[in-house]
Amino acid sequence: MAEETENDNNLVPANDRIIPINIEDQMKSAYIDYSMSVIVSRALPDARDGMKPVHRRVLYGMLDLGVTSGKPYKKSARIVGDVLGKYHPHGDSSVYDTMVRMAQDWSLRYPLVDGQGNYGSIDGDPPAAMRYTEARLKKIAEEMLSDINKDTVDFQNNFDDSLQEPTVLPTRIPNLLVNGASGIAVGMATNMAPHNLTEVIDGTVAFIENRDIEVSELMQHIKGPDFPTGALIYGYAGVQDACNTGRGRIVMRAKAEIETTKSGREQIIVTEIPYQVNKANMIERTAELVNEKKLEGISAIRDESDRTGMRIVYDIKRDANANVVLNNLFKYTALQTSFSVNNIALVKGRPVLMNLKDMIHEFVEHRHDVIVRRTRYELAEAEKRAHILEGYLIALDHLDEVIKLIRNSETPEDARVGLMEKFGLSDLQARAILDMTLRRLTGLERDKI
Repeated sequence: MAEETENDNNLVPANDRIIPINIEDQMKSAYIDYSMSVIVSRALPDARDGMKPVHRRVLYGMLDLGVTSGKPYKKSARIVGDVLGKYHPHGDSSVYDTMVRMAQDWSLRYPLVDGQGNYGSIDGDPPAAMRYTEARLKKIAEEMLSDINKDTVDFQNNFDDSLQEPTVLPTRIPNLLVNGASGIAVGMATNMAPHNLTEVIDGTVAFIENRDIEVSELMQHIKGPDFPTGALIYGYAGVQDACNTGRGRIVMRAKAEIETTKSGREQIIVTEIPYQVNKANMIERTAELVNEKKLEGISAIRDESDRTGMRIVYDIKRDANANVVLNNLFKYTALQTSFSVNNIALVKGRPVLMNLKDMIHEFVEHRHDVIVRRTRYELAEAEKRAHILEGYLIALDHLDEVIKLIRNSETPEDARVGLMEKFGLSDLQARAILDMTLRRLTGLERDKI
């Protein structure tokens, strides 16, 4: 019996490295880490450039590949592979879906990617696989990336520390306001409406001229959201709430007109539908309501949309009133929907609810920072260039002595040290003189220097 007990004791592992942890504390800390990661590096846009990391990486990866607006299109699979391998270590579909959305003119007010091939449709058709489609940057996206190589923004290591990627883009466009954003994080979500570029620029200029400007004064320039699919905003109270507080419910109505055919029948013609409404689903749902007798007075529905524009036709029965039918369509179908604005974006890495003025303020501060950094960089480059040219002038003034010294030197290193000692040149100037081509000694090149 004693022997058994002894053996039992030997079964307990003598391992001091096992640390007992309360599972509740572990769950809390792990979930907080996860939620912070989702908030900061996945779901919410940065207030400065209006981008989430995946959008920023796609645009920067395309710039890296050189697929700018003036160059030929490149295969989407090539771009996606590059972004995956260099900057975004997640699924390829997440990168391709992002790129596709940035190319759809019904998803973004000002698309950032110029796509060639099947990029889906407003009816919810999926885009072609990335091996079939091609893409390049739009001109407006280049404006978001301009001066990125002039030390205008901070860079960070990528996922395997082999490359550097920008933490934010030095954008010239207030992208957060212009294209909006939407995302669901943990415990919070964002839903920002797109706006008209001209209006936003006018509002930004007004803010720069008067930092104490009121939101109501800004709204004289920025009248309200400008959705890519058109349609009408029904009522202004939601727009005012959204601009003043950062939260509001904006009601959108399709653009519909009542026409009379040659035979005297009335038709409702819809040419613009609310933002984020799937046209095919909406028509299908309307047909179901007609069949279920919940919508009276419609004899037929046709989708006559083509590449020139949208056109949905509702034929009205002879005994029905077109205005009543139209009001019922607004009431029961997606011809009238609402957009709930919730302007949450990251300011210095923290999620903040922002009104219209706050969003413009963050953009202006960012631009100020970018321009100061760009100017410092250009000044340093110009000073460096001037310093080298001063060295060239000294060399040209004592040309024969310089040539003699270089010819008599055993190694390039000796020549460099000799130049520095004899003519009082800096290391940079001496290296530049040694690298100087013989054509620099012609009369014309000497005049240029």
